[in-house]
Amino acid sequence: MVSADAVERRADTLRPVTIERAVSPYAEGSCLISFGMTKVLCAATIEEGVPSWRRGKGEGWLTAEYAMLPRATRTRTSRERDKLGGRTQEIQRLIGRSVRAMLDDFKFGEYTLKLDCDVLQADGGTRTAAITGAAVATVDAFNWLVSSGRIDASPVRRRVAAVSVGVIDGIARLDLDYDLDVRAEVDMNVVMSSEGQFVEVQGTGEHGTFDRAQLDRLLDLATGGITELANMQRAALGA
Repeated sequence: MVSADAVERRADTLRPVTIERAVSPYAEGSCLISFGMTKVLCAATIEEGVPSWRRGKGEGWLTAEYAMLPRATRTRTSRERDKLGGRTQEIQRLIGRSVRAMLDDFKFGEYTLKLDCDVLQADGGTRTAAITGAAVATVDAFNWLVSSGRIDASPVRRRVAAVSVGVIDGIARLDLDYDLDVRAEVDMNVVMSSEGQFVEVQGTGEHGTFDRAQLDRLLDLATGGITELANMQRAALGA
């Protein structure tokens, strides 16, 4: 079945995106982000101290965790209580790497910023939505460190955002929902900075191969989509 979104939306158009800040009153930074039907709650927590391997250097750290609610999906997914699955580990490492690219260094004292990205509803693109929302929560969390007098200046130098692209029925498409994703011949996730630099590109031929021209087209689509997302982040942050 092809979703109504896939039929109505142009190949180079994002799904409707919403970014809502400060949705969690107890977190130092938070964001509820929607990519179409996909909804992810991103919460940033500041904790004193750093992992043992970073102690004594006067430097901080940033890490991320990712989880999906059991009925975020069309059929129930069991909770990962004792051991994280490989997909979950891969995604949370991607989120952490991507958001750490927002910083030039970690010279903000021995504080750890922990990002919790919880998928409330999944319809494709959960990792890209999580990265885009986590970036907003991170900006607010570091601004909280400044406003509370714990550090002099925010270490954030840029934002990051991410989007999926793929080839479906021979056509390059932007921001894949679930129905498009499962049919994709080529599937790619792209992370870029607000300075227009690539942070990470993950791409694979799911049901075939792709040539250089298709790769260039996918990267062009992703760049356009991420530029739009960066503008939405800026507007949400009032910057």
